[in-house]
Amino acid sequence: MPNPPKFDPHRGTRGRGPLKLPPEGYQGKAPVWPLHGPLSQTELLTWRDMWSTPQAAAWATMGPGCARVVARYVRVLLRAEHPHAVLPTDMAEARQLEDKLGLTPKAMRLLLWEIAPNEVEEQRQATSGARGRIKAV
Repeated sequence: MPNPPKFDPHRGTRGRGPLKLPPEGYQGKAPVWPLHGPLSQTELLTWRDMWSTPQAAAWATMGPGCARVVARYVRVLLRAEHPHAVLPTDMAEARQLEDKLGLTPKAMRLLLWEIAPNEVEEQRQATSGARGRIKAV
């Protein structure tokens, strides 16, 4: 029996490699809340927080349907984290949506998403390291 092909992390990306996400997070505005019904203050804060993550840069390119999924995740997440009304189904649904939205390290690997290195911060560290080694004579 032939051996199965080895995992190729670039397969399906047509040689482009992983999608690089901005380390500082998405800099655009959060979309308008897409779900019907009243929006609580906690939902609004969580919604804005979700749209400031690096993953939101990828969501923004996926169209308006993705915003609905993120909004559903916000609602399910808040129900799952509520101390008095946690249902096992809410926890399971939150975990599934985290994977779909690339919010876990494993999900990011499977989606071929990487947070790009922060080149400015790396330069600062390299420069400050060199200054620490220089001594006045």
